[in-house]
Amino acid sequence: MRAHLLRTGLAGTVRTSREDSLRSYRLFAARDPRVLIGIDPEGDWRQQDLLELMAHRCGVSADPAYTFGHDVIDPELTLAALDAFADRLGAAARRGEPVLLGTGHPHRLLGFYAALANALSAAGCAVLTPAQGRCIDITTRFGLRPHRLEYVRGVALVRPCEGERPGCEPGAHTHSPLPVRLALAAAADAGGPLPKLVIGDHGWVCGAGQLGFEAMGPADTNDPAPFVGQAEGRVSVVVPLDDSVRSAYYRPLARYVLKRACLSQ
Repeated sequence: MRAHLLRTGLAGTVRTSREDSLRSYRLFAARDPRVLIGIDPEGDWRQQDLLELMAHRCGVSADPAYTFGHDVIDPELTLAALDAFADRLGAAARRGEPVLLGTGHPHRLLGFYAALANALSAAGCAVLTPAQGRCIDITTRFGLRPHRLEYVRGVALVRPCEGERPGCEPGAHTHSPLPVRLALAAAADAGGPLPKLVIGDHGWVCGAGQLGFEAMGPADTNDPAPFVGQAEGRVSVVVPLDDSVRSAYYRPLARYVLKRACLSQ
């Protein structure tokens, strides 16, 4: 697995630029909601604090003078987090816990989450699909746009209500926590069940964790919010990895965690 992480750029030297990561740390320190993605930090997180946190959790350079080039993720940290992720997944399966899975990276990570959803369902877990088909307004770079919450192979994602053509990517890329808030509110309004575990990225993991639900998932070096959530006790497991490589590169990760969790694939 370590060789696969390095060969594919999931860890090691990654495509995410140092400039992009530092910009995210600056915006997070300024409490910009675009990078908070659902987390309401308790601590006074300055840019230097975030840089030190990300060096500890991801392996990026802690040198503030390093401002240009590619970021780095320590593969040993990724492997350790994958093992913790798999252990929690296995516990959910053994207990038959209801789970909710969602992604803001459907064009990259849908297959990864779908493999987990299939295995959890086969193990007797209820894979929840609350608020199917409900609409929600999400702020994009083009302004406020209506999106529809849908589930594909047990995984939540959002699609633009207008303009999507057949053959396009399977959903919209979003960091917003609004979809998970909608899904959780719908589950509560329906009288449950509520998820014992939320698995996702971006706003899915941060939004759920902020609301008190156990949540875990992957995050890149330019997304400090999940790591802050983990440091403050609101996110259970964060797996540091590049979240924008080819979708096929995540399949071995799914096989790895399912094998460790003793789940069928």
